[in-house]
Amino acid sequence: MTVYAYADGPLGEMLLVGEKSADGGGTALASLSVPGQKGGAVVGDGWRHSPEAFTGVTAQLRDYFAGRLTRFDLLYADTGTDFQRRVWRALEDIPYGTTVTYGEIAARVGAPGAGVRAVGTAIGRNPLLVVRPCHRVIGADGALRGYAGGLERKERLLGLEGALVR
Repeated sequence: MTVYAYADGPLGEMLLVGEKSADGGGTALASLSVPGQKGGAVVGDGWRHSPEAFTGVTAQLRDYFAGRLTRFDLLYADTGTDFQRRVWRALEDIPYGTTVTYGEIAARVGAPGAGVRAVGTAIGRNPLLVVRPCHRVIGADGALRGYAGGLERKERLLGLEGALVR
């Protein structure tokens, strides 16, 4: 069953979407969207408003935005293609407060050279902004590039983490 809730934060009111397990084992986070996000989730017919399903997520988000959490420990819904999941796992390995380039991610997933564009596309389809830190990926020239939530939010997240943009 798809459930959703809203969480306030410095990026605006975030929409949390999850899949509640039939056996009562919890809720797997499927999407975290910010207002105006390119490709962001929209509440669908039949979805159930369930703030209690996201208590752990909202607590971790609060701690992250307060500077007390550097890595999320959440159950994620299994979405995306095999390639996208490889790229998204590479994002999760980027340490808090650091940045890497699209080319570095491409090399880590075995897609150097022309694969950089495919990596950029996969990163752009990351459904879990903030918690899967695609904001830590920058251009080879050190410029902020391509954040579905908007470059001002990317800059804000990197500033929160104390990340020095190269």
